[in-house]
Amino acid sequence: MKTLGEILQKPSLNIIGLMSGTSLDGMDAALVQLTGCGTKTSARLLGFTTIEYSEQERAEILRLALGEEGGSKSLSQMNFWLGYQGLAACYAVCKQAGLSHDDVDLVGSHGQTLYHIPVAEPYLGMQIASTLQLGEASVIAEGLGCPVISDFRVRDMAAGGQAAPLVPYSEYLLYRSETQHIGLQNIGGIGNLTVLPRGCSLDQVYAFDTGPGNMVIDRLVAELTGGECRWDEDGRFAAQGQVNAELLEWMLSDPYFAKIPPKTTGREYFGDSYVKQVLQRAHELSLSRNDIIATATQLTAQSIFLSWERYCPDRPELLIVGGGGAHNHTLMRMLREALPVPVKTNEDIGMNGDAKEAVAFAVLANECLHGIDNNVPRVTGARHPVVMGKISQ
Repeated sequence: MKTLGEILQKPSLNIIGLMSGTSLDGMDAALVQLTGCGTKTSARLLGFTTIEYSEQERAEILRLALGEEGGSKSLSQMNFWLGYQGLAACYAVCKQAGLSHDDVDLVGSHGQTLYHIPVAEPYLGMQIASTLQLGEASVIAEGLGCPVISDFRVRDMAAGGQAAPLVPYSEYLLYRSETQHIGLQNIGGIGNLTVLPRGCSLDQVYAFDTGPGNMVIDRLVAELTGGECRWDEDGRFAAQGQVNAELLEWMLSDPYFAKIPPKTTGREYFGDSYVKQVLQRAHELSLSRNDIIATATQLTAQSIFLSWERYCPDRPELLIVGGGGAHNHTLMRMLREALPVPVKTNEDIGMNGDAKEAVAFAVLANECLHGIDNNVPRVTGARHPVVMGKISQ
């Protein structure tokens, strides 16, 4: 087993970042060569892969993530199962990069969020905010023979933050510009926007969840195709439909979009219950399948535009889009039509948008290793900076 002391002596580190997001597509693994730390960080992506979940596996994660079913036995089993998925993804990305797993110095694992309660609720006589990520780090440490840093969110929440979004810290290190206000829009299950004002310091960075990214679109596609499709590939359903102004107005009237940042959301808010309401309203309007999907796609685009317009005092002069939504051609067209600034993908600037969040957890792990505060209190609402991450070795 590599020790922390040994690793800290090396000029550069091979770190794997692991991420399983709200879209439940699979376990992402990015192998990153990292040199330096803090604002001296430089990163080179060596490999990226995804271990996809089967329909049965995805359904079980979703069952537990709804928060209404499953008990301690199921959560215990899922915790270790996700750990083994993380380990398999580590092996796979090493093979892709042509490296041995012995060449890996450190792993930063986000795991899978099973439940997230960012705003305190009454529980046993107290007001409790909480978050739960699963994916047993010890399984990964045992299989790779190197330390694993995991469970990043809880330290920020203990300091009064909403524990999300976490990626803005790595975005500050890797994307900041001296000449432009940069906006970084991730479109995963949930959309989140980070704003890096030109020449900014970390305490000038702000970010928040814009609302549903792919989550509502994906769920509608699954419902309206009888399960034959899980997502709108390339945005082809939406491209054949017409946006319904009445349904879109109703969707945009949701209080979340008027809430002032910092704010975060997830499946608990824009999940099955929300989709059922959308379908009921759409059927009352006698909308076709493609019109419903087109309107949901426009919802994502408009929620991003409204965020840019209402909540960004330093309005981004360039928006860089990453995540699965960047592959939805109809969504990207709608975004470009809505925003009066250039909208590019990570690939347009020579980076990998699919790997971006997994890379972020490699960066966060590197900061934790060096004892550097790696949250952004202005973003999460935490009372003060903290070092996020638990070390398993």
